[in-house]
Amino acid sequence: MNRLLFAATGLVISLSGTGALQAAPALPLAQPKAANLARMRAESLNGGLGSYRAAACMYETGATSCLISRSDEGFLFGFRGGSPGWEQQTPPDPTLETEVLVSRDGDRILAVPYNGPIR
Repeated sequence: MNRLLFAATGLVISLSGTGALQAAPALPLAQPKAANLARMRAESLNGGLGSYRAAACMYETGATSCLISRSDEGFLFGFRGGSPGWEQQTPPDPTLETEVLVSRDGDRILAVPYNGPIR
């Protein structure tokens, strides 16, 4: 038992001294939910998954790199999309651009300010 305690203590001390464990900034709890809702709305508007894929950033937790703004009004996401496989083409060839505003709690689509050809 003492051996196990000694090993665990050594591990904690070695990890705490290296600075290797750094916490990522915390996302608001509603942001991942809002991102999923925004992506699903774009998929629905653009023909479903059989004919449309949102940019990879919309599949990241919270879609942080697709987040245009976070305000009292809600989360505004902006991203490109296109037919399945568009991001794997060289060069990637998106055909659509979408902006979706989701409520602060991540529960409702408030607006789709833009969904159309790339501007």
